[in-house]
Amino acid sequence: MAAGAVPAHGASGADASPATGGQYQKDMVHALAGSLGISDDAAVRRLDSQAHQQAVLAALRGPDADPRGAWFDSAGRLTLNVADAQAAHRVAAAGLKARISAHTSDELDRVKAELDRAAAHGVPAGVRGWGVDPAVNKVVVQVGDKVTEADQAFLREAESYGSAVAVRSGDGKAVSMATAIYPGSRMDYGNHYCSVGFGAQDSSGRQVLVTAGHCVETSPDLYYDGTHFAKGTTTRFHHGRDSVDMGLASVDNGTTITPQIGTWGNGSNVAVSGSRRAPAGSDVCKSGATSHWTCGSITSYNYSVTYTDPGQPATLVTNVGLSDVCDLGGDSGGPWVSGNQGQGMTSGGQTDNQCDGVYGQGVSYFEPLSDALQYYGLTLNTA
Repeated sequence: MAAGAVPAHGASGADASPATGGQYQKDMVHALAGSLGISDDAAVRRLDSQAHQQAVLAALRGPDADPRGAWFDSAGRLTLNVADAQAAHRVAAAGLKARISAHTSDELDRVKAELDRAAAHGVPAGVRGWGVDPAVNKVVVQVGDKVTEADQAFLREAESYGSAVAVRSGDGKAVSMATAIYPGSRMDYGNHYCSVGFGAQDSSGRQVLVTAGHCVETSPDLYYDGTHFAKGTTTRFHHGRDSVDMGLASVDNGTTITPQIGTWGNGSNVAVSGSRRAPAGSDVCKSGATSHWTCGSITSYNYSVTYTDPGQPATLVTNVGLSDVCDLGGDSGGPWVSGNQGQGMTSGGQTDNQCDGVYGQGVSYFEPLSDALQYYGLTLNTA
């Protein structure tokens, strides 16, 4: 589900009628007005509006009303991060603004806690601080002017969480290392998202992204963390036709798909040194934007499956690998690895998969990496 805003129907934030009888300390009101460059009366209206909206939020019940995901926007409206359109409509009906977000408050808090633990093992003196910012729906890491070698381990840990973390300089600008994208990170296109696959180069030395063909069926522009990084160029997947689920995207100049797979905090990144196919029965893990890092074993190769996407004709997909690794929608295109050998890209899975941590099992399908490299004549980027 792509991020989006749902307009409020009912009492809006900044336009809501001030709560009656609100009393504020006069010196505090005057100081607030001076800092904002507004009149004392406008400062009172601002405080009343915020109090009213906070009362509305407090009256909401259930997971839709998690105050950790709330913030006031520049227009003075209380905005709430929610998981889906249903929740967004419930929040909007109460008179607040809702935004469908990529990361839950629980997920961001877990990432923050993992970074705290990483810092305890070696204090990153060149990193000014880090914390959850609900407005950008990420854990934001602020670095100083000088980042020492000792800080790099902490920053690598931070980057392994993909789009859940943003690394910023002291003046708020994205640090240049953000152009190094880890396989398994989320990539957005249109109203959908997939996961970043493997980096490779063609016979002319141009950098390409090897991904699931259905992620680039319409030759979309691909975005990482809100920034364009690639464009779909070719695919062997077409809805309603016999298909092979492999495809490519051209990678923008200045962007690198790293040869290390992000594990979403489950240990250090995995360096990929080749694409030797692992036999059936081999242990394998995959990284993806939805179910993150899950592991299991390869069942077989040369498997055929019928995909039935809502609103699309049935599509026969051949030559995929079969596995008991758990995956979910949005994991498509993400990397599979056995040991240090890249194995493939997530193609699909059963709709009743239940992913619960690293070893949550299901039925899943992956496009073999070696097949895609051979078909397109590519050289895999390796560590």
